[in-house]
Amino acid sequence: MDVITMALAKGRLAEETFSLLEKLGVDCSEPRNPGRQLVLWDRKSSIRFILVKPSDVPVYVDHGVADLGVVGKDTLMESGRPLYEVLDLTFGKCRLCVAGYADRDSIPVTRANFRVATKYPHIARSYYDGKGQTIEIIKLNGSVELGPVIGLSDVILDIVESGSTLKANGLSILEEICDVSARLVVNRVSLKTKRERIQWMIDGLGREVRALP
Repeated sequence: MDVITMALAKGRLAEETFSLLEKLGVDCSEPRNPGRQLVLWDRKSSIRFILVKPSDVPVYVDHGVADLGVVGKDTLMESGRPLYEVLDLTFGKCRLCVAGYADRDSIPVTRANFRVATKYPHIARSYYDGKGQTIEIIKLNGSVELGPVIGLSDVILDIVESGSTLKANGLSILEEICDVSARLVVNRVSLKTKRERIQWMIDGLGREVRALP
């Protein structure tokens, strides 16, 4: 039996994925309790799990170290890697948005370039290129909302779930780019060489997702 390797981001996305896989009869007891281990197994089903950082999931799948992965749409878009996006798993829902001060036009701008603070420089560049707008990207890894508040940037481009952090800092959603949720991605070569087993997982997860309330 072919070994199937699945890359998962630690945390909520992994736990939600385990719940779906268990409905297919996959034993997720070991990956649910990994301790310090990073490679976990359901040996009966010949399924191997690797637990990695969210941004690394597309990397492992693209290089064929993992056959499948579960990753947020935002992370997938930012990676720009040529993977098959085969299923919307529907959990981890949020929105990718541009946010800032609603009255930004009344705020005097003393610099020439329009600045966008974001964790997603590739998405930001693509989005504003599509609008024909020249921007300066400020890459931040945390507390992106601070950008407009202290004058580092004009706006931010980030994921928004409830919007409470934006509201608490006096910011508003100015533009919605797209909806975000967890996606099942597959390595292109693996889909050919291990097609039967991978298709079984795709079909089974798809049935379980459609059955969710």
